[in-house]
Amino acid sequence: MGAITKFMGDFLEQFFVKGVWGILKGIALGIANIFNIPKYITIFKGYASELGGGGIALAVLAIILVLAVLAGIAFLLVLLFRKYIRFRKTVVDQEELLNEVASLNREVIKLTLEKEKILAMKVSQLGLRPGESPYLEAPDGSDGESDEGKGEDSDKHDEDYSRFYKLTQVDIELEDYQPPEYDNEITLPGIIDMFRNFAASRMGLYYEPGIIRLFIAAFSTTRLIILQGISGTGKTSLPYSFGKFIQNDATIASVQPSWRDRTELFGYFNEFTRRFNETEVLKKMYEATYKEDVFVTILDEMNIARVEYYFAELLSILEMPSRDEWVVSLVPSVWPTDPKHLFDGKLRLPENMWYVGTINNDDSTFAVTDKVYDRAIPIDINTKGKYFEAPWTDHLTLSYKHLEEMFREAKVKHKVSEESLRKLSELDDYVIEHFRLAFGNRIVKQLEDFVPAFVACGGTEIDGLDFVLCHKILRKFEALNLSFIRDEIGGLITYLNKHFGKSNMKESKDYLERLQKLI
Repeated sequence: MGAITKFMGDFLEQFFVKGVWGILKGIALGIANIFNIPKYITIFKGYASELGGGGIALAVLAIILVLAVLAGIAFLLVLLFRKYIRFRKTVVDQEELLNEVASLNREVIKLTLEKEKILAMKVSQLGLRPGESPYLEAPDGSDGESDEGKGEDSDKHDEDYSRFYKLTQVDIELEDYQPPEYDNEITLPGIIDMFRNFAASRMGLYYEPGIIRLFIAAFSTTRLIILQGISGTGKTSLPYSFGKFIQNDATIASVQPSWRDRTELFGYFNEFTRRFNETEVLKKMYEATYKEDVFVTILDEMNIARVEYYFAELLSILEMPSRDEWVVSLVPSVWPTDPKHLFDGKLRLPENMWYVGTINNDDSTFAVTDKVYDRAIPIDINTKGKYFEAPWTDHLTLSYKHLEEMFREAKVKHKVSEESLRKLSELDDYVIEHFRLAFGNRIVKQLEDFVPAFVACGGTEIDGLDFVLCHKILRKFEALNLSFIRDEIGGLITYLNKHFGKSNMKESKDYLERLQKLI
């Protein structure tokens, strides 16, 4: 044992004491010698008398280099230490974040368990077993369980309830609906005069006859009317008061910045509750399928979100030439308890509903695209109506069928003249040549619908042409580089004066002159 003990002692002494300790001692001694400033001073003093002027200069340079090396070593040590501290802090922060996430996960699990307990209590209150619900059926109409073990009261079918609550309520309320006696003797000028006096006498709202004339004539052309202009000029109150006038209140849908798809207008089917979350707009659409009244839906501040996102499907459907194609799909399946006027999970859009959007052009809104403008009739309202004495005027009971019949008669009686169509065709060629823009078939069709109705409402053909040209064609100039078409704009004004007369097309020429001032 004595020999092995001595061997281990000598062996470990050689490794640890003379080896490892010698290394550490040597490193420590080397660091001490590197930073032994007094020794450097002693060496310098010992050789100062022998070096001479040039040698002292070189010695000083050597000292500076040594000091720079020492400073660099110190800087590297500090840098390494700081990096270690930051690395350590990051590791600690990550550990704390992971602990916090784990804690939140535990809280979520607790809340989920509490929610399940609450749902179980509600199910029990309904007289059901946990896991059963009158709103959760299998696709075949059963509740997804076998008949074994069921009580008599637990046998639920989709015939027991409707997934369209609001639409079903409309079915119930209008089951015995009797249409009112409509005023089918009223004329378009009569509607304009009555509405203007009604708004003034009953609601304290004053509108110029020209604005109302454009508003009513727009009903003949498209299902989308856009009222734009400065704030406070009555853009929202115009369709709102019209709803009061015809005894069928307008539905106001206040557009939100978050609107991005069709569900904002129609609603959506909730797979969990097995119910369709209906909007007021959808409810009003469904109600309109029962009646002949004129229905108006107001999309207030419609460009606070992108119109082409949430209104795209309606734009496309209402563009269909046949009204039989005005169909929107709501759900992919059919239940026996679905509302009466739905078929195959689809709703036929009502022919008697118009959509009126209001627009404020400022920094908080989106620009309305040509796709929307081309399918709508935009009306500028930039002035407030002046007060006038109006007689007390009663409501009007208006049928959309009578309204459309008056528009059809206007197209026959006040058809756009061949001379005006020829001038417009020549103007189209001129605009294509100088501005690379064209009228397009859609705008020509709208012109042939709008101008006769505008004339029937008390306007003139040339003013109707002027309105369509200004708001449907010249409006597109804003998207062009105005500095390049400045001279061309002046030429177009001259062209309008020559072919339509200096006293005509005033709105279009005023608009072109405003564009020139912007350049």
